[in-house]
Amino acid sequence: MELPYDAVLCDFDGVIRHYDAGRLTALERDCGLAEGTTMKIALAPELLLPVSQGQITTDQWTASIVAELERLLGSAEKAAALGRAFAEARAQVDEEVLDLLRQAQARVPVVLVTNATVQLEDDLRALGLAHFFDEVVSSARVGTVKPGRRIYEIAAERAGVPPARCLFVDDRRENVEAARVLGMTGVFYREVANLREALAPLLDGDRGPASS
Repeated sequence: MELPYDAVLCDFDGVIRHYDAGRLTALERDCGLAEGTTMKIALAPELLLPVSQGQITTDQWTASIVAELERLLGSAEKAAALGRAFAEARAQVDEEVLDLLRQAQARVPVVLVTNATVQLEDDLRALGLAHFFDEVVSSARVGTVKPGRRIYEIAAERAGVPPARCLFVDDRRENVEAARVLGMTGVFYREVANLREALAPLLDGDRGPASS
């Protein structure tokens, strides 16, 4: 039976890698900030785009976050503590997700497609994933970010298949919608079951394409 996809393109953070924000959340509470304030600042386009496009280092990005926090709190000490907690948050991988991707990889290439910093390669090594993916498309290396069209085209090119033959998995709806515009099958990831359903045709050739 013909496979419904010839490549799997998968996001990193929020799908494969997850952070423990407990310490950061506690510090935000102590500082009188709403939970998630630091992350909201970090992901603001004016701070995130330069590091995601490889224009600045991760340390420079963290410094810009701390500067915004200092303006908000009026305290360099508290801002620095929040910056350290953000930068040092512990990460772990979802082994169930990795196992599903590993099974799919026996039949099609699996490509990591992520809005990342220039630190991504070091992070992959630290997590034991340096050689896991068939290809890695990092925004910091290619200079373009999701949901921009070009990063999806690069990922399909590296996978060696047309976009219409790609399954794309991401935990941000706008990124999934952008993939669908290019003809990819898009899966909005919320839990492992979403990935398992989408990959089912690659894991047991008896099932048809999953709906997304």
